[in-house]
Amino acid sequence: MSTIDHAATTGRRRVAVVGLGSIGGVIAGALDATGRHDVTACVRHGIARLVVERPDRTIEARPRILTDPAQADIHDWVLLCTKAQDTASSSPWLQRLCGASTHVAVLQNGMGHTERLAPFVGGATVVPTIVYYNGERLAPDRVRYRRASDHDFAVSDDAGGRAFVELLEGTGMQILVSPEFKTMAWRKLLLNAIANPITALTLQRQGVFRREDMGSLVLSALEEAAAVARADGARLADDEALKLRAMLMTFPPDAGTSMYFDRLAGRRSEVDALTGAVIAAGERHQIATPLCRVLLTLMRAADAAPIPGLMEKAK
Repeated sequence: MSTIDHAATTGRRRVAVVGLGSIGGVIAGALDATGRHDVTACVRHGIARLVVERPDRTIEARPRILTDPAQADIHDWVLLCTKAQDTASSSPWLQRLCGASTHVAVLQNGMGHTERLAPFVGGATVVPTIVYYNGERLAPDRVRYRRASDHDFAVSDDAGGRAFVELLEGTGMQILVSPEFKTMAWRKLLLNAIANPITALTLQRQGVFRREDMGSLVLSALEEAAAVARADGARLADDEALKLRAMLMTFPPDAGTSMYFDRLAGRRSEVDALTGAVIAAGERHQIATPLCRVLLTLMRAADAAPIPGLMEKAK
């Protein structure tokens, strides 16, 4: 494995970012701020500017804004930053933006990026990524970036992954290039599959994992999910669950998760793409996942009955 801070120099690219939420807003602002590419944001509602709050500085970006897929044409790169369950509804954008030479970077949680995108991108090249940074959407035109790991992305050590590294040169984003992408994807999924529903169900940010009584529950759920990951080919350490629980304790206690923010906003969560993916793999490999099933069932029930005004109460 090697960590690369974008030493390569590339030509100017036309880059479309589909979805300007917590993940898409951060990367769109970072790319636009380099001045190296022509950045287009594909959104439902127009904005005049995009502000990205970082610990070291504030970026005020002004990417081109499109609100109608009919206005779009083929781009060199498409960064898909919607939730996994919204992939199909993004197809009008993808069909207009993608050509045979387009690269589509998938900045989504979950597994199976290439298979999920294949029906919508024609002959474009799909580049799976693992996103590690913590993004928070503060307003339609403002997001906050926090570094949550030694690197912001991980990609596979192949042509697509290296092209993504080149694209982000100058953004300050750290990218881990690894031949063990499947293992890394599973490791990230284990964290998401357990941590996301717990924060959403308790309506607490990551500080909830500092509770002593939460430790044994989290560890048992992680061990359950890790057994599934190993059966699926992930090369995890014997004490992987312990390491992941310890990692949760290093995250800022005031940082939220995607499901936490979705529940506050009354949006449907991506629990099926995260916790549901662990359960589905467990079924394929005949491994029981009772704790994950409890989290999935409770989160589905919460999705079905959103509570009005949660966002205002949280403020």
